[in-house]
Amino acid sequence: MKKLIQGLLDFQRHGLPAYRSTFARLAQGQSPDCLFIGCSDSRVVPNLVVSTHPGDLFVTRNVGNMVAPSDAAGQSLGDRSEAAAVEYALLHLPVVDVVVCGHSGCGAMKAVLAGYNDQRTPNLGSWLELGRPALAALERGGGKLGEGLPPADRLSQLNVLQQLEHLRTYPLVRERLEARTLRLHGWWFDIARAQVHVYRPDLERFTPIDELEGERMLAELRDSDGESMSTSAA
Repeated sequence: MKKLIQGLLDFQRHGLPAYRSTFARLAQGQSPDCLFIGCSDSRVVPNLVVSTHPGDLFVTRNVGNMVAPSDAAGQSLGDRSEAAAVEYALLHLPVVDVVVCGHSGCGAMKAVLAGYNDQRTPNLGSWLELGRPALAALERGGGKLGEGLPPADRLSQLNVLQQLEHLRTYPLVRERLEARTLRLHGWWFDIARAQVHVYRPDLERFTPIDELEGERMLAELRDSDGESMSTSAA
């Protein structure tokens, strides 16, 4: 807590002047175009990693960057906090991209891998069940995903893809995907290297977002934006 208070005072003295106009503008409302679903892990700081400012990202974080799937009516089959964030982002904010970001050394994935069963933490145990399908995929071999990585990191990458599948169970998400007004992205953060990887379906693996990959992604997004506008105009 001491560090938080000292940091707050430092921001008020040195950081706030540069952001004063930004917060005055944001007081009138927010218009982020990306929903970022990340892990609660203290080592994963979305705004730092992607160099964004207040108002740029709509963020929800939880243990293991997970989202419970929905039933046919769109009702979450688990905790509703993440589902509520998805609904709010897609219906009340100009969000066109959703990122699910896992990371190396994830404690949640290590717990799932170890068969976590601590009677003192029934809520955590229940929540971690959302990672079981990814564990089943790992036990089946896991394909090319995370080859050469420790089992928990391979599971973390598989878990990102599983949570994207959970998102696709929501009618609202499917509708937006079919209308080509929404894009889903799987990211994975290598903490030791401070390197973000993106899932490439064509390669069936995560690849580092370096300069070359970043330019490829930007070009793909430009094409997607143009296609979406053409579809909307039609």
